Amino acid sequence: MSAGPESRALFERAGRVLPGGVSSPVRAFGAVGGTPLVIRRGEGAEVEDVDGRRYLDFVGSWGPLILGHAHPAVVEAVQEAVSRGLTFGAPTPAEVELAETVVAAYPGLEQVRFVSSGTEACMSAMRLARGATGRDLIVKFSGCYHGHADPLLVQAGSGAVTFGHPTSAGVPAAFAERTVVLPLDSEERLRDLFRKEGGQIAAVIVEPVPANNGLLLQRREFLEAVREETAQCGALLIFDEVISGFRLGKGGAAGRFGITPDLVTFGKVIGGGMPVGAFGGTRDTMKNLAPVGPVYQAGTLSGNPVAMAAGIATLRVLEEEGGWDRLEVLGSELEKTLVPVLSRSRIPARLARIGSIFWISLQAGDALPRSSEAVEAAAAETYRAVFHGLLHRGVALAPSAYEVGFLSLAHQEDHVHRLGAALSEALSEAASHG
Repeated sequence: MSAGPESRALFERAGRVLPGGVSSPVRAFGAVGGTPLVIRRGEGAEVEDVDGRRYLDFVGSWGPLILGHAHPAVVEAVQEAVSRGLTFGAPTPAEVELAETVVAAYPGLEQVRFVSSGTEACMSAMRLARGATGRDLIVKFSGCYHGHADPLLVQAGSGAVTFGHPTSAGVPAAFAERTVVLPLDSEERLRDLFRKEGGQIAAVIVEPVPANNGLLLQRREFLEAVREETAQCGALLIFDEVISGFRLGKGGAAGRFGITPDLVTFGKVIGGGMPVGAFGGTRDTMKNLAPVGPVYQAGTLSGNPVAMAAGIATLRVLEEEGGWDRLEVLGSELEKTLVPVLSRSRIPARLARIGSIFWISLQAGDALPRSSEAVEAAAAETYRAVFHGLLHRGVALAPSAYEVGFLSLAHQEDHVHRLGAALSEALSEAASHG
């Protein structure tokens, strides 16, 4: 589907003043082709572009809009906060309230520190882990994306995979050498590394629900093995719950799997659409942070009162309206609707889902992939056709085969059924064109 004339004109203007015309790479439609839609507004489960075309949205700003676009409670909270001032660079009541809410909800969490993005949260948690343990090595898993901090852009997911560059230019080799990369879903490789290097490992960072290289749903046994190995050698386990935190429930993936990490990172939902991140752990670990301890971390806009207000309002609505239970019911309806559509498709296709997060895997096989190595690159070309087929029918998924979709409380059963009908037609169309 071609973008409208206003979107094309604005994107052309953007290309003169923004690299690639965007502020974040995947938005450029490089993985799916065509000109990006330029969005002017969102309401509920829909967005509208500058040409006046409306789309049923399953991107949700890449996850934070768990209540949908422009939810009245969030808008009201933000407007009220703005009326008192945009930022102070000082403690505020809202910062304390959101911290209390997050700490009370998440297993084993006693303190948090707010930052302005998920990247900041993961970068800071990694520094804290090194400072707390006195060790240097960080272990991550291929295909897991933890933001664009230098030491973590090693076999990453998200946009790095979308554009075919698992590592980034500009990252010094010396930084990458302190990061060890393992495949997901392999207890054998994990235990072998810890036998050899356990005493040098500061932390293992993992998305317990990897959602940046497709939705690579992990076995509980694998995550338990990671917990066991880190505990035995004195390394810290960092759960990157930037996507899964407060989306799968109050306790995130930790609550769902019954596994408590030493440190956790948050983003997305706790900002309610505003730029917010956080990292946290026990008091014993967090005491290493300045101004109490020697590990320095700071941010002028950290704990911004407007962002805190959006987060508080979002979590309050989820709690008071039984949001997580409602999303689970809607996720079940999505699964019930899409699985038959995918099974009938002439293009191999399967659905991965956990809670309100879903992904359409366009490759053959009896099992969904659980590691980045098992994700077939050829599926991205197929996705290009399916993506545009959906967009032509007024349904927006992420402009990348590797990114996931999200449900919100603004979505209803008829929206799910509309997705199912559009997907059936788009798959049939893509198969006909080879």
